[in-house]
Amino acid sequence: QVFTFNAVEISVQPSVKVKNGAPVSIICHADISKSSDFQLKHNFTIFKDRKAVFMTVSNKADARYEISQTRSSDTGDYECTVVAGRKAKSSNSVHVWVTGMTKPILITEKNEVLEGEVVKLRCELPGEVPPLYFFFRKIKMNSKPMEKYVLEHYRNFSVAEFSVEEGDNILQFDCFGRRIVELEFENSEHSNKTLVTVREPFVKPTLSAKSSSNITEGDKIQFECSTAVVHMSDIEIILQKNKTILDSVRDQKLLKYSRVATLEDSGEYLCKVEQGRASKSTKLNVLVSELFSKPILVASMSNLDENKELSLSCSISGFQNASFSILRKNSNGDILLKNSRNLTMRVNVSDTGSYACKAEVKGIVKESKPVRINVYAPVSKPTLSVVSGLPEVVVGKPLRLICRSMTGTPPITFTFYKGNNVKKTVINDTYATFLDENIRQNDKRGYKCGARNNHSSGMKISNILNITVIVPIKNASLGSIPNGQVEDGSETTFLCSVNEGTWPIHFKIFRKTDHEVLIFERTEYADRMLWHKETMSRQDTGTYYCMVSNRANVDVRSHPITISVILATWQKGVIAAFVLLPIAGAVTLTSWWFLYKKKKS
Repeated sequence: QVFTFNAVEISVQPSVKVKNGAPVSIICHADISKSSDFQLKHNFTIFKDRKAVFMTVSNKADARYEISQTRSSDTGDYECTVVAGRKAKSSNSVHVWVTGMTKPILITEKNEVLEGEVVKLRCELPGEVPPLYFFFRKIKMNSKPMEKYVLEHYRNFSVAEFSVEEGDNILQFDCFGRRIVELEFENSEHSNKTLVTVREPFVKPTLSAKSSSNITEGDKIQFECSTAVVHMSDIEIILQKNKTILDSVRDQKLLKYSRVATLEDSGEYLCKVEQGRASKSTKLNVLVSELFSKPILVASMSNLDENKELSLSCSISGFQNASFSILRKNSNGDILLKNSRNLTMRVNVSDTGSYACKAEVKGIVKESKPVRINVYAPVSKPTLSVVSGLPEVVVGKPLRLICRSMTGTPPITFTFYKGNNVKKTVINDTYATFLDENIRQNDKRGYKCGARNNHSSGMKISNILNITVIVPIKNASLGSIPNGQVEDGSETTFLCSVNEGTWPIHFKIFRKTDHEVLIFERTEYADRMLWHKETMSRQDTGTYYCMVSNRANVDVRSHPITISVILATWQKGVIAAFVLLPIAGAVTLTSWWFLYKKKKS
């Protein structure tokens, strides 16, 4: 019994694209060739997205997987595998797309609720497979629906809650679902609309202000807030002004609140009744007329010298019958100076500060705007100095000066002068600095500073500070007499000079052989230095140079000169004598020898 698979095919009826709820058949067909007519069992397995969804064994060449009512979850790639004997073959895959979603079912926990309660909803998409989006809607008359959505990853239903607000009477709720198919969103139909009736747990409160028709500062004003309630438990009445709670009662239908009216009591008041989540409120605008205006404090002077007399006077425009007091403002509590409308005092620096006055009528107390009083001690004569210490500066370098005034009430205005020209003005407490940049050789060298504050004594001027401008060393040179060759034991004069540089100048002379040796140094108030070396020796042969510096702290080196120490004339004679005398002696002895020999013969 020989057979072979020609092909395994899969097909879909009526179409690969069907509407949600329609039936569909998935047919697997095995095309097999056999050597004779014998019975062959076929094991059919149909897969959806690589998971087996249908299996059957048949002698026939076809197998049908019937889906009587398709759902969106049936969308996917289908293929089938046929096993016969020891042989197996699979079909190509076919994509089935179920369009549309089932209509959701919406269930509400209650059909009648109180204001402040919540409506709990449950929306289900039968037959749909997560992940799914659920959209819940709260629908009120003549307003845009309120919408919430929930993403469910693991179930085909979801729940949501909506609060019942004040003014909600008859509410409708519905829901719909959404899923992602072929990288696109697909929405279901909307569910049935569910009606929910809302009842009031209490009525909107009433708020009134009981007093005379025109409320004036000093009058007693009483607020009353009341409501009617179904259940008394957990009810609360709150009275507010500008979000500040003034009073509250619990488990009562009436709130009473009274106080003596002030101008600040004008404004909008809010009575709020709360029970659970329910809340209702009523507003009331109250206008309080002014009994008298704020007092005005007048000072004889706002800036004055120490030991001068200061007068303070407090008054109310168009009103005389009031109790006055004058006080000094302080962060730790105001200091009462006098229970009167007038105050005269002799001041010192410690009296600097803010002053105010108070006026009282019918228990209403009002305070004036503060008046700032500044008492000044005169500045002392300032001192001017260089920040670095010494009154000198190198040409081309900046000069930083500091001006100090040891006494005097700040702020102090400091003025810097170079010569008679104003260079800078600085306002500070006790000192100020000035930077004169890039000093030149011919600059004016006299500086001074002035200091003044609001004291009537005016400006004080410092002593003149004269600055020494230091010119750095320029072009050092070294020479010697005699120049070049010097006889051993003779005298040599060295001359080291500069073209430019501020005195005093420090001169150093070095000899360089295998290493550099300082052989002479001296400070001169001149642009040159002479050094007489009385006796030169052969060890003094070498290269010489001089190093020059001043308070600019820049070393300038001259070009080197070379000096050779040679033998003196008398030294040459001695050497010649020591050499020629032995030769003369030898010649004489030889002559005598020859004469002696000649006589003997």
